[in-house]
Amino acid sequence: MHRDKFLDVVRAGAILAVVGQHWAMPVLSYADGHLSTGNALATPGWWVVTWLSQVMPLVFFAGGAANLMSLRRAASSRDWLANRVRRLVLPVLPLMALWLVIPDVLLEWGIPKQPVEVAGAIAAQLLWFLAVYLLTVLITPLMAAAHRRFGLAVPAVMAVAAIGVDIARFADFGLVGFANAVFVWLAVHQLGFFYAEGGLGALTPRKALALSGAGFGITALMVAFGPYPASMIGMPGAPVSNMSPPTVLLFFLAVGQIGLLLALKPKLLAFAANPAIGRALDWLGARFMSIYLWHMPALIVVAGITVYGLGYATPEPGTVLWLAMTPPWLAGIGIVLALLLKVFSRFEAMGRKTATAGTPQLVFAALLAAAGLLGLAAHGFTTASTPFSGPLPWVALTVAGYALSGRRIHAARITTRFLGHAVAMTESAKLTR
Repeated sequence: MHRDKFLDVVRAGAILAVVGQHWAMPVLSYADGHLSTGNALATPGWWVVTWLSQVMPLVFFAGGAANLMSLRRAASSRDWLANRVRRLVLPVLPLMALWLVIPDVLLEWGIPKQPVEVAGAIAAQLLWFLAVYLLTVLITPLMAAAHRRFGLAVPAVMAVAAIGVDIARFADFGLVGFANAVFVWLAVHQLGFFYAEGGLGALTPRKALALSGAGFGITALMVAFGPYPASMIGMPGAPVSNMSPPTVLLFFLAVGQIGLLLALKPKLLAFAANPAIGRALDWLGARFMSIYLWHMPALIVVAGITVYGLGYATPEPGTVLWLAMTPPWLAGIGIVLALLLKVFSRFEAMGRKTATAGTPQLVFAALLAAAGLLGLAAHGFTTASTPFSGPLPWVALTVAGYALSGRRIHAARITTRFLGHAVAMTESAKLTR
């Protein structure tokens, strides 16, 4: 099967940027049972880094291109959807299994509750991406049909809708801003379709740079004259975040980033042609989801040993000491991640097994899993007084979604079993009266 090396480079660069940013930006210290957390990118002037390091738009762009390509190669939309859902959900199951017990184990070891709660929140918070991406995958066949019929009007309409959501959000209309988790990311995902069909990929470097200039230029104008913060990631204590929920600014940032990479496409392809680089890209591509899922637990392990166990505190960002300590900090977390991948990356390949579930069942499965993942991202792997007040219900939804994405279950059989259990419970209740 032919692979698009440009997309391989974009995906690899995106995951490395995500990992590098998440590992380098924490400012941590521990005292008197309390773990203090800060963000190095909150340093004055460092917001400019986020215009390139905020690469989630590139992940959705590359995903859109790859999804359309693979959808058109698939035997059917059902086969494609089954494969995608299982490959996305299976790798997260071992992570959830471990974090159902880790908080209680840490508390049993005498670690104070507050740092344990922080660790549980950090381990789960990035699952939002899987939830949103699952919904994106679910709607991809419909968006592909819309793309064939309406072309560029589709992302344009979604961008306009995202602007409307932002207007309502800044007017304090409750939770309406979270609608942009759909409009913004689907619009960027849709841009990937234009690359898959050759339109964007065929741009000359000059035209790609013009596209990049337009994207970054609109972003700059909206920051300068609008209500949008300059940082493309959420900052501690900031009244507004461009990321949670996403604002339309990220769509225009995506245009800028995509144009810049397309302008560099000839150089990136030459870079990927190196055999050693090609092998590295293949290795990263086969472990993309595992790296995403386990890079924060790796950070938690190293922070637990050094910050909690040894009393290390992050130096002031930007100082000589911070610059000196960052490389060994990154290297230590990288070693832990490599060990975790040795154990858990195998689940990423296992998700490619054949599934027989029908399309309605697959849709229901994806919705269940997405709901579970969103719940975990919002609430974290926290300790709870009862099983149903902690992460267990969200884990159950995700596991149920994965189970339903495999073998076809006949509705008649489900109904018969449900009625049988209902009758049994009713009879049991009568006997106990």
